[in-house]
Order: sequence, then structure tokens, then C-alpha cells
Amino acid sequence: MKILIIGLGYAGNRYRRTFEHIAASTGLPLSLAYVGRRQKTTELPYFDSVNQALQRFAPDIVVVSVNDHSHAPVLKQLAGYRGFVICEKPLVTPKDDLAAISAALSQVSGFALDLVERYSDASRQLREWVERHGWQLVRASFHWGKDRINDYRPTCGVTSEVIHALDLLGWICPRAGQLQLQGVLGVRSDFSISGSEVLDSVLLTGSMGEARVTGYASFVNMVRQRTVDFSFVDRDARLIHARLVFDTPRWDHDQLRIWTRGPDGAEELLHEYATAPDEPGLDTLHKLSRLCLQVVRAVALKEPPRHAFADLDTAVALQRLLNELDTHAQTPPAARYVHGETRVLLAEDSDLESLG
Repeated sequence: MKILIIGLGYAGNRYRRTFEHIAASTGLPLSLAYVGRRQKTTELPYFDSVNQALQRFAPDIVVVSVNDHSHAPVLKQLAGYRGFVICEKPLVTPKDDLAAISAALSQVSGFALDLVERYSDASRQLREWVERHGWQLVRASFHWGKDRINDYRPTCGVTSEVIHALDLLGWICPRAGQLQLQGVLGVRSDFSISGSEVLDSVLLTGSMGEARVTGYASFVNMVRQRTVDFSFVDRDARLIHARLVFDTPRWDHDQLRIWTRGPDGAEELLHEYATAPDEPGLDTLHKLSRLCLQVVRAVALKEPPRHAFADLDTAVALQRLLNELDTHAQTPPAARYVHGETRVLLAEDSDLESLG
């Protein structure tokens, strides 16, 4: 099986490491190549254009791992491609034409947006508890942030971060309905090399049917902080609470806690789970490897995934929501982080926990 990685930067190398591990651990014959602006110091076959790679390499799977602003141009170059596409999130930027992207990808055999928190055992367990017990969502809130100040990688802003939390709300509670935004506040700044007024944080309110949603996401959080809280009612009208914590204290270390309270206020723990995966070779890649393995098995063995991929329809719907956030966020004058003559950037070889 042939896999083409378009963009072999930080994200692209994560995919390279993942597929190399899958090949070594499963024995599946995987052949990798990449497209980039310039050739890197790697033994992988190199192509300087997408069209050349599609024609000469004929990949079964294409991974789009270029920077946010390059997603749309690359996806358009895949027009007519009939294989499987994995795309880094978000699908595109708020300025891109979604109809043109959908048309370009109309002939692919499969599509998966890289929403790796779906592949956490913690989020999977909560989804199964909600479905099995028929819980009705009453309220949800999230705090989803990390520090990308002076990151060397371009970005379209906080929409690239908040997408994880927004996707989890609908994925864990599909019966609640799609999120409808009611209000958005935000802050723009020069935190990124991408501009002087990039949206770095949002505070939103919204509804999923009768349930109410509040959330905060930021690319200028001092520490990585990823929590999603839910309150449900069960069939006996009892309030049930659940908290998901992701990537704490390390990448892929996730926790789930489900509880209720008795009439006297005493807490009754219903379920608790924590995962701290440490398989050699998969540092920061455990959830990504589950997504990629399911794609490989779907393509090679025609095996349906355990849970449906975040397909193109899902990606487009999420992108419309992100576009609405970016367009309607009420913001004060932009904040300034760069006060000297030059911007200090993180090194490309910084540790994985810092860049993640």
C-alpha cells in the first residue's frame, strides 16, 4: 500500500512516524513518499508537486499535512483523486471556498479529518455510557487551550484549536442536535507569524437542542488545558455529571470521571477511568495511530472502522461553524506580544510536548 504525505513538517513527520510504526508492528507493507517545497534529509521518495506524485507514485492514501493556509490549494489539486484522504484539522481557513473543496474531493473513496480526541478511550467510554443509558444532555462547557505564542508554524488562529472541543460535543452527544451559536467574544493579536490580528481566543455560548453550551478556547493559554464537562439527566430525571480531561499531564494521558449526587449532596461515583499509554515509538502519537490504523485497514482490508470517520460532510459542517466563530467574534483592539525589533520563535526541533 502506498501513502503520500503532502507536507513533511511537524505534522507530516507525526504521520510518517505513525505509519512507520504501523508497518513495523502489523507487518502490513506500507510504502511512503512525500511532497514538499524542498527536499528533506530523509530516505523517503520526494516529489516537488502534487500532480507529479499522484501520477508517478499512485498513492492509495493521501495525507494533507501542510499548514492551515495551504489546505485549500492542496485539496483542490486532488480533484479527480479516487483514493482515501486524511486531512489535518481544520479542513480549510475561514476565507476559503467550501463548495470548491467539496467538488474537488467528490470522487475520493474515503475521507477522515484528523480529530484524534475521538480515538481516546476516555471519550469513547463516555460516548458509550451516554448511548447505553439514554442520557439527555442538559449543559456542556469546555476549556481548550495551549500556548502557541511565537510558534514557527503559520496558523489560521484559534479555530484550529476549538474544533476539537466542538467536535467532541456532537460526537459524544449525537442525539442532542447540532450546535447553534448564540454569542461569540474574542481577542485578536500578533501571537503568530501569520499576522498582526489573528484570532487567538474565543468565548462562546450556544445551544444543542434544549441543552446550553459555553466554551473557551485559546492559542495563548500559558499551559495546555483541555477539559470538557457535561451534565445529563437520566430516565429517572437524575442529574449525571461527567468530566473529560485530555493530554494531562502528558500527551495522550486522558481521564474520565462520571458521578451524581444524592439528596444529602454526597457524591456517588459511577465510573472513573484514566489512561497513560507508553508504547515505545508512539510518544504523542497513540490516538493518531488509532485513526491511521483504522484508515489503513479500511483501505487494505475493506474493514469498516470501529466508529465512523469524521467524513467530508462532518468536516464541512464543522468548518461552517468555525467560519461563523471567526466572522462574528466581537473583539477589542488587537493585543501585542511582539515589542522588540525581532520575534523570538520556537525551534523546529523543540520537544514534542511543547509543539503539540
